[in-house]
Amino acid sequence: MARRRRIRDTGKKVKLTKKNLTDAIKIFRYIKPYLGYFIGGMIFLVLGSLIFLGLLQIPGEMANTAVGESKWYNLDVKDYGWVFLIILILQAILSYFRVIFFAIVSEKGMADLRKDLYNKIITQSIGFFEERRVGELTSRITADVEQLQSAFSITLAEFLRQVVILIAGVIFIAVLTPRLSLIMLLTFPAIVILAMIFGRYIRRLSRKRQDQLAVTNTIVEETFQSFSAVKAFANEWYESMRYGDAVDKIVKISLTFARTRGLFFIFIIAVLFGGIFFILWRGAIMVQNGEMGAGDLFTFIIYTGVLGGAIASFGSLYTSIAQAVGATERIQAMLESDSEIDIDHIVNAPQINLNGNITYDNVHFSYPTRPDIEVLKGIDMIINAGEKVALVGQSGAGKSTIVQLLMKFYNVAEGAIKVDGKNLDDYNLSSFRRNLGIVPQEVILFGGTIKENILYGKPDATDEEIYDAARRSNCLEFIETFPEKFETVVGERGIKLSGGQRQRVAIARAILKNPSILLLDEATSSLDAESERLVQEALDVLMTGRTSIIIAHRLSTIKNVDRIYVIENGKIIESGTHTELSAEENGAYSNLAKLQFESS
Repeated sequence: MARRRRIRDTGKKVKLTKKNLTDAIKIFRYIKPYLGYFIGGMIFLVLGSLIFLGLLQIPGEMANTAVGESKWYNLDVKDYGWVFLIILILQAILSYFRVIFFAIVSEKGMADLRKDLYNKIITQSIGFFEERRVGELTSRITADVEQLQSAFSITLAEFLRQVVILIAGVIFIAVLTPRLSLIMLLTFPAIVILAMIFGRYIRRLSRKRQDQLAVTNTIVEETFQSFSAVKAFANEWYESMRYGDAVDKIVKISLTFARTRGLFFIFIIAVLFGGIFFILWRGAIMVQNGEMGAGDLFTFIIYTGVLGGAIASFGSLYTSIAQAVGATERIQAMLESDSEIDIDHIVNAPQINLNGNITYDNVHFSYPTRPDIEVLKGIDMIINAGEKVALVGQSGAGKSTIVQLLMKFYNVAEGAIKVDGKNLDDYNLSSFRRNLGIVPQEVILFGGTIKENILYGKPDATDEEIYDAARRSNCLEFIETFPEKFETVVGERGIKLSGGQRQRVAIARAILKNPSILLLDEATSSLDAESERLVQEALDVLMTGRTSIIIAHRLSTIKNVDRIYVIENGKIIESGTHTELSAEENGAYSNLAKLQFESS
C-alpha cells in the first residue's frame, strides 16, 4: 500500500521548530528561478531603509541650522527643501522597484507552487479524496498559498526592513547622541518587550472570544438549518438554553478581556509613556546644560519612536511568519505525498487500442477505509469483446466495486483482473483509462457550456465530431431549442439541465471518446418514462460494437444483454441470459424480476 500522509488543519497556534523551518526552506525552490529579482528587491529594501533613516535626521539638523548650531555648514534653511525633495524622490523610486521586484517573485513563484500543488492533488488516487474533505484540499491551494504569497511579498520584506531600521537606527543614535542613547537602550527595550508580552496575552484572549463567538454562530446555523427537527422534537427550550450558555461564556471571556485591556492601558500610560517622558526629560536637561543641541534632541525623539515601532512590530510579524511556516508545512506534506501517476506521464502516455476481453479471476477486495469488511469474495467473470453484460443485485452487493476495480480506482487484494489477457497493473494507467467510457447514474457536468462538456470526452474534437456525437446521443432534441445552442451554459454541476438531458450529454461525451469498454452505472434508474426512452435509445447506439458492463436497477433495460450476473454479498450467485434466469422458479433473479414486472 502506497504511503499516505494525512494533512489536517488543527487551527492551533504554530510554533517555529527545526522541522517546519526546514519545510519552509524547501519552498524557497519556487523562488530560485526569480532569485535575481529577489536579490534586487532586497538591495532596494536595504537602501530604502537606510535613506529613510537618513531622512529622519534632516528635521533635527534643520532645527539646528535655524538656531545657528548646524553641523552641515554649507546649507541654509531654505536649502533643506531641495534636500527633502531629492531624498523623497529617490526613496519613492527605490520603494517602487522594491514592490515590483517582490511582486514578481511572489506572484510567479506562488503561481508555480499552485500549479505543482494542483497537479499533485489531481493525480492522487480515489482513496486520497475519500480520506479528505474537499474544503481541506481547497484550503491548501488557496488560503495556505495566499499566506505564503503574503509572506514573500509583504511579511518577509517588512521583517527584514524592520531589522535594518532597528540595527541602523541604534547605530545612528549611538553616533549622534551617545549619552542619551545609552539611557534609552537601558530602559526602552525592556519596556517595549513587556508591552509585547502583554499584547500577546490580550490577543490570545481576543482569539478565545472569537472562537467562542464561532461556537454560538454554529449553534444558530445548526438550529436554523434543522428547524423542522427542532419543532418536531419540541426542543426549542433546549436550543434556547444551549445558545444562552454559549452567549454567557462570551460575556465571561469578554469581561476578562476588558479588564486585561484596562490593565494594559494603565501599563501604557504609567510605564511606556513614563519611560519615554523620562528619556525626554533627561534630554531636555542635556539641552539646557549645552551638552546637546535642540535639533539633536528632536532627531533623537524621532529615532526613538521609529525604533520603538520597529520593536513592537516584531510580535505581529513573528505571528505572520509562524502562520506562513505552518502553511508551508501543510503544503510540503501534500507535495511529498505519493501520486497515483505523474502529470507528465499522462500527457506523454502511449496510445493503445483494446479489444475489450475482460477476465475477473478470483477477485477479493476490501476498501482501504474499511479493511475489516470484505466487499468482494472471489469474483470470477469472463466477458468477451463486444459483449453486453449486466450486473444485478441489491444495494451494497458489490456491483459498483466491480466496475471501480476495472477502472483501476483501487488495487485488488487478491486475484487478478485482466484485459485482453494482460493484467491491469501491466498497462500504462492513463493509456488504459482512455479506452474506458462511463455513464454514471448521477452525471455531474462542469459549469461551462454544453459544447465544453461534450468536448471533455475528446478535447481536440472538431465541431463536426461534436455535432455527430450530440445527434447520436439524442442531445440535438433539446440543444436546438436553446437560443445559444451548443454555447448554452449548463450552470454549476449542470443544474440548468434536467436529469435526462445531463445523461444524454454524458452519453455524447462517451460517444466522442469512442471507448473500447463502456461502463453504465444505473444510467436510467432516476429518469421518467420519456427521458428513459430517449436515454435508452442513445445508450443502444453507444453500446454498439463495444464491450459493455451495465449496472442495472430496472431489469426491463437489460432483457437483451448477452449475460446477466447476479451479485449477492460480494459473490456471483447466478449467471445467464434474461430468459434463462427468469426460467429458474426460485432463483434470485427470477424473484426480483417478478417483483418488478408485476408491480409495473
